[in-house]
Amino acid sequence: MTLFPMFVKLDGKLVVVIGGGAIAQGKIESLLSAGARVRVIAPQITAQIAEWVRFRKVEWLPKAFAAGDLADATLAIAATSAPGVNGAVFAEAEARKIFCNAVDDIENCHFYYGAVVQRGDLQIAISTNGKSPALAQRIRKELEVAYPEKYAEWLDWLGAIREILRADASDPEHTKALLHQLASREGFDRYRSQSRDGVSRKEVA
Repeated sequence: MTLFPMFVKLDGKLVVVIGGGAIAQGKIESLLSAGARVRVIAPQITAQIAEWVRFRKVEWLPKAFAAGDLADATLAIAATSAPGVNGAVFAEAEARKIFCNAVDDIENCHFYYGAVVQRGDLQIAISTNGKSPALAQRIRKELEVAYPEKYAEWLDWLGAIREILRADASDPEHTKALLHQLASREGFDRYRSQSRDGVSRKEVA
């Protein structure tokens, strides 16, 4: 089976996370970064999750998972080590026609988390269809070296330049060619070297 890769907008959407341990904490952090509304269902939670609850970044229901707990959810994450709980979450997600991920439990997943390299708005996700997370992690480490932190700043600059150039629609083909040139590896090397030498971003263009 071939997986369909996509990036999902979760801003303002309710995601229910079942489990309150370290694994759940990692999933919650990425969900909050995406702007999701997060509801945690677990008898106990980590100190960090408790901090999020205290500042009302996360809603917490201190109980075990039960039927009906996925009401109004867009997505469900089962971050427990209990196969029975994962199965129950997956079954309810199926009934409600929403996507579910049970961490390290392939049978109870509609989708898998990829190994991700993030540089600001640049995200590179790697998937092995669940066959080798170790390989995905190795590739992620290689990509982290190939795409340094400077890419985040450069991408913001590229976005600003794109808006400026597209506002002048006198020669769309020339604009397209210039944008591809600026986004090339050579364009990045030039941006990095000139910004390091104190040249303004406007001058780089």
